[in-house]
Amino acid sequence: MDFAALMSKEITKAKGGSSSEQKDTPKVPEKKYIRRGEAEAARIAAYNEEQERAQRDREERMKQKRKLEEEEAVRRQEREEKRRRLAEESRKKREEEEAAKERERRKRLGLPEVPPPGEKGEDKVKEDEEEIPDQELVEKLREMGEPACLFGETHRGRLRRYRRLVQRSLTPQQQLSDGPIPTTLELVPEKDMKISTALPKDTEGRKYLFRQLASYFNMVLGEWELALAKRDISVKQSLQGRQAYNAMVQSKENMKPLFRKFEKVDVDDRVLEHVVEIVHNAQLRRYVDANDAYLRLSIGKAAWPIGVTMVGIHERSAREKLHQSDQQAHILSDEITRKYLQSIKRCLSFAQTRWPPDDQLQIMG
Repeated sequence: MDFAALMSKEITKAKGGSSSEQKDTPKVPEKKYIRRGEAEAARIAAYNEEQERAQRDREERMKQKRKLEEEEAVRRQEREEKRRRLAEESRKKREEEEAAKERERRKRLGLPEVPPPGEKGEDKVKEDEEEIPDQELVEKLREMGEPACLFGETHRGRLRRYRRLVQRSLTPQQQLSDGPIPTTLELVPEKDMKISTALPKDTEGRKYLFRQLASYFNMVLGEWELALAKRDISVKQSLQGRQAYNAMVQSKENMKPLFRKFEKVDVDDRVLEHVVEIVHNAQLRRYVDANDAYLRLSIGKAAWPIGVTMVGIHERSAREKLHQSDQQAHILSDEITRKYLQSIKRCLSFAQTRWPPDDQLQIMG
């Protein structure tokens, strides 16, 4: 064999071996185009993976945060416990020092020793009082509509509270009458409300007079409230309607001190005389006369000087009449009196519209 044939054979053998190795290694074909569904699936998979990673990060952060909060709560609790313990120790030490000083002072002055704290009367149950078990005591308090246990309340404190409630329930309570102004006075029927101008001298007569006055004013206020409630909704919501309702409510509030005076039978005779005259004339539907009595009570008969009252260095002969005590107005004595007298005037103004007079000359301007 010649040299050329031998070289050709070797070259062919070399080419055949490399080609067999290439056949054994598979080649992945590269796609030039992909489908839209495959791209969407790849995007969704990447998004889900991103969300899972973010969720794991959040959980890790929350776990770390809870751990820090728990550690901070433990440290805070330890600080509070330490502060409370130090405060308790300081209090006990201060009490011991004060008790030692008190014992030394009593010993120096020759006074008896201070009894121990556990022997105080407020911490011991009296011998004549029956001890009640805690469960039974809780049931009794609940039956009375009271809380079973207050904050920081011990069994002794709960027992004292129960006995106070029982004592209060046994005490007779005065019943309040129904009406615009609740009062403990027993109201009289309408046929017995008519009063006279003479003031009674005895206590029983005054009590009955105050019952009549309270009944009359409650009747007027009740009729006033009913008349305002019967108005149309447009009138109620108007400015004048709201002002009328506010005047009625204010009158009720301002007359409560007068009712308290009726209950205590404590009304000044000078004021009571004019109030009785006002109510008497109002019951007779003589509203002008009632208004005159109100003016005498509110303004009085004192002279109101106009112009020059002092000429020269000498005082005029009639000047002392300007300051007579029996002619001064009572409405200016204090604010409470002024308010309930003004409420009486408002009741009088309503009464002439609810019960108009037969004589037109008795209508107030």
